[in-house]
Amino acid sequence: MARVSQEHLDARRRQILDGAALCFARNGFHATSMQDVLKEVDLSAGAVYRYFSGKEELIGAIVAETLGSVREAFEEAARQSPPPPPDELVASVLGRALAARESLVVDGRPAFPRLVIQVWTETLRNEELAVILREGYGSVRAAWRKVVEGYQEAGMMRADVAPDHVARTMIASVLGFIAQQSLFGPAPVEVLQDGLRALTGMRVEGTGGSQLG
Repeated sequence: MARVSQEHLDARRRQILDGAALCFARNGFHATSMQDVLKEVDLSAGAVYRYFSGKEELIGAIVAETLGSVREAFEEAARQSPPPPPDELVASVLGRALAARESLVVDGRPAFPRLVIQVWTETLRNEELAVILREGYGSVRAAWRKVVEGYQEAGMMRADVAPDHVARTMIASVLGFIAQQSLFGPAPVEVLQDGLRALTGMRVEGTGGSQLG
C-alpha cells in the first residue's frame, strides 16, 4: 500500500477544520452535528474521525490554531527592536488572520467573525473549551506584554503604565472590532488601524510633545 504523504495528511486536516468552521459559523455549535460536518467536507466518518474524535475536539483545534498563530506573530514582533507601532502591528496580525480564512464565507459574509462569537458563547457552558481559550489568550497577552516592554525600552511608550494593562486593552480593541464585523458587517482592518493611530498619536497639552499610550 502506498504511504500517504504528510502533505496529504495536512491538507485533509485543513479541509476538515475549514469545513467544521463553516458549519459552526453558519448554525452554531449545538445545532451542528458531526453529520453536518461530514456532509460539508464530503468525507466518510472514518476519514474524519481519524483526525478528530468529535465536535469538541474540532472546535478546540480551531481555537488553538488561531490563537497560536496570533501569539507567534506578536512574539516575532517583540523580537524586533523596537517593535512596529501598535496600529501597524495590530493591522498586520489581524489582517493575516482574516486573510487566512477569507475563503470561508457564510451568506456572502466572512465566516470568521461569526465563528468567534459562536466560540465565546460556547465557552460559557463548555469548561474544556473555556480552558483552551483562557490559555490561548493568556499566551497572546504574554506576547503583547513583551511588545509593550519593547516600546517602553525604546521610549516610544510611557513607562508608568503596566504592560499587562496595555496588552489587555489592545486585545480588547481587536476583539471588539471582530464583534462589530459579526454584528454590523465587514470592515477593512484599516479602519481599526486608523483609529489606533489617531488615539496613540494624541497630544496632551503642556507635555511639549506626544507619546504613545
